[in-house]
Amino acid sequence: MALFGLFVVGFLAMVSAVHGYGGGGWVNAHATFYGGGDASGTMGGACGYGNLYSQGYGTNTAALSTALFNNGLSCGSCYEIKCEGDRKWCLPGSIVITATNFCPPNNALPNNNGGWCNPPQHHFDLSQPVFQHIAQYKAGIVPVAYRRVPCRRKGGIRFTINGHSYFNLVLITNVGGAGDVHSVSIKGSRTGWQAMSRNWGQNWQSNSLLNGQSLSFKVTTSDGRTVVSNNAAPAGWSFGQTYSGAQF
Repeated sequence: MALFGLFVVGFLAMVSAVHGYGGGGWVNAHATFYGGGDASGTMGGACGYGNLYSQGYGTNTAALSTALFNNGLSCGSCYEIKCEGDRKWCLPGSIVITATNFCPPNNALPNNNGGWCNPPQHHFDLSQPVFQHIAQYKAGIVPVAYRRVPCRRKGGIRFTINGHSYFNLVLITNVGGAGDVHSVSIKGSRTGWQAMSRNWGQNWQSNSLLNGQSLSFKVTTSDGRTVVSNNAAPAGWSFGQTYSGAQF
């Protein structure tokens, strides 16, 4: 019985390590805010999500420093953040945010005085409304602790198809689990699976002619898990439209 217990504990530890999120240790960082009281200034951004309200991310979002952004591959990942070590400005409790933007470095300023997002700093530039859940507005910048957590989404993964014939640019949003997409394949009803290349943020491209075919998508996140959305877009799909698939 004891041997079985050790096996279970070992297996769970292995699963946790493979997934790379959920239950991990806390890491020290700092947080600031941007975007105004209504977070309107956070729309758009380096992940390509556009209107964060209509995409379902709302105001629980952040721009990540270079050390965390991973050239855009971290887009869509989720973090739990709490303010720590500053009794004057910190508020109790924690928040869960989605990475939706990039906080660029400012090499003209020192890391501890304005160059908050310079490498190798771990920094979150939060939307103002969510920052004010963990710290007072007047603080400006606060020490925080963070950890990766699973993303919880409603409905399926969303595929917004932009571009034109021979240039299909697919924005992938509303991804659960690890949240950050690291590889995508597409299949038309008259083709096999074809790997897509990441254009920028979470926009993935295919240079095949797929007009008039139903489209399936194979999405793999940073933890190695893969979800297949068969025939997510019907044969009559059109550019500028969004289609829903399976979910992690």
